[in-house]
Amino acid sequence: METMIGQTALISIFSHIFFTGVAFYAMRAIMFEKWIHKHHVLQAQILYIFISIAIGTMVSTFFLNISSWSRQLPYLF
Repeated sequence: METMIGQTALISIFSHIFFTGVAFYAMRAIMFEKWIHKHHVLQAQILYIFISIAIGTMVSTFFLNISSWSRQLPYLF
């Protein structure tokens, strides 16, 4: 039982990191330069990272929930 909890935690960590990276990569297609005020580059970069983390976490949570629910389907019958 403890091994399963550890595996789930490890999968969750890797999933969140992976999808955060994918979100960061995908957001590079958006041109934020038009909205950034001069001399506010650091704040824009921090916001960029936070938005990537938020999107990555939401997508990762979605896939982890789908995975968890699909493992529970056999208990339906």
